[in-house]
Amino acid sequence: MIMEKELRVIISGGGTGGHIFPAISIANAIRELRPDASIVFVGALGRMEMQRVPQAGYDIIGLPVQGFDRKNLLKNVKVLYMVWKSQRKARQIIKDFKPHVAVGVGGYASGPLLNKAAAMGIPCLIQEQNSYAGVTNKLLAKKVQKICVAYEGMERFFPQEKIMLTGNPVRQALLQSKVTREEALQSFGLDSSRKTILLVGGSLGARTINESVMQHLADIEASGMQFIWQTGKYYSQQIAEELKQKGQPQNLKVMDFITDMAAAYRAADLVISRAGASSISEFCLIGKPVILVPSPNVAEDHQTKNAMALVNRQAALFVKDSEAPEKLIQLAVATAADDALLKSLSENVLKMALPDSAEIIAKEVIKLAEQ
Repeated sequence: MIMEKELRVIISGGGTGGHIFPAISIANAIRELRPDASIVFVGALGRMEMQRVPQAGYDIIGLPVQGFDRKNLLKNVKVLYMVWKSQRKARQIIKDFKPHVAVGVGGYASGPLLNKAAAMGIPCLIQEQNSYAGVTNKLLAKKVQKICVAYEGMERFFPQEKIMLTGNPVRQALLQSKVTREEALQSFGLDSSRKTILLVGGSLGARTINESVMQHLADIEASGMQFIWQTGKYYSQQIAEELKQKGQPQNLKVMDFITDMAAAYRAADLVISRAGASSISEFCLIGKPVILVPSPNVAEDHQTKNAMALVNRQAALFVKDSEAPEKLIQLAVATAADDALLKSLSENVLKMALPDSAEIIAKEVIKLAEQ
């Protein structure tokens, strides 16, 4: 059995935190089970994974791949050339590293790498985080051995016999954190006798959520609650200037980026968030009441589909992006004041949790390599 020697795994994908965190979690879980494993990541040059993966202690190689431009088709001539270049580079990486198994987590880079790996006879596994399958994963489905999914009903996109319901791996730090609500609130300089609402717009921020806050500063001030607001680095400067003019309410804590999300979630009675797949998996596992504002700027409107999977089971509330500036803050204040509603949202979202995802996927990866 080759596995007596050394296990070599290649993990590919990225583009956003939603792809990178699960990829790193899977790598960590493989290391737990097989400390001898040699793991290499393949990402897209210039994207977030090129920094985040080395920070997590893994090597990464970048491909010059880019996403297709759906609006300006002429620009895709260059994109196709980059795909061709990436395929050649992917082939070379595979020849040099000789992986026993390849894992794709979605995002640009996983296409060229897994295509080549499958063509070269290497067993492949893909992980689909969303309730609506991404283009790359739909194209790869025919060529891979195993497809790990986070939602039921994915046989609409994939061959039924390859599907395994595993859930999404999330950031381990969130689940391992021992911080109490009191300590968490203290770390943000907040009052433990008040209800707390956390607003997050993903790693880059969300313009609509930010506008919703700016248009309702008076309601926030009058609410008797306290708010933690992650604006995103992209918007922080402009928001700081606007708050100087309009006056910042005492009960509004403004941050461009929250490093300790475990503490932020623990402090919050209610979260307002985009509906990215990994965020949703986190809310399910920690049982957080949430109002979801799906981003309209994503392929196939998949965030709305992610959100509805929870809303249909009374496990979350939902506000359309276009209606958020008008309705979001009032709904948040009313929801946070309703203890019975918070309790039922929390209980229902916990029922949707699929724990130990990273470990389950890691075991599948090792099993494929052993074949």
